[in-house]
Amino acid sequence: MRVKRGIVRHRRHKKIRALAKGYRGMRRSTFVKANEAVIRAGTNSYVSRRLKKRDFRSLWITRLNAALKMKGLRYSTFINQMMKKKIELNRKTLSELAIHHPEVFDRVVATVGVKA
Repeated sequence: MRVKRGIVRHRRHKKIRALAKGYRGMRRSTFVKANEAVIRAGTNSYVSRRLKKRDFRSLWITRLNAALKMKGLRYSTFINQMMKKKIELNRKTLSELAIHHPEVFDRVVATVGVKA
C-alpha cells in the first residue's frame, strides 16, 4: 500500500506561505518561489543581526569623536587614557552621556585628564 503525503505537504507548504506573507507576486503564492524567498530572507536577517552590532559601534565612536572634538580632544587618545586609568565605560554609555548628560560627560573627560 502506498503512502500518500497530501496532508503533510499541505501543512509544510502552508507554513512557508505564511512566512512569505507580504511578499509580492509568485513569491507569496507559489511554494517554490516562496520557499526561495523565505530562505533568502532568513539568511539576510541572520547576517544583518551581526552587521547591526558593527554599525552601532561605529555610530557610537563617531558620536564620541564629535563630542570630544568640541573639547579639543582626539578619540584615540581619550580611549587610550581611559584604558590606562582603568575606567571601564563602554562606547555606548559614553556616547549616551555625551548626548543626554553633557555635564556628566565633562566630568568623565576631566577624570580621564587628557591634555588637549
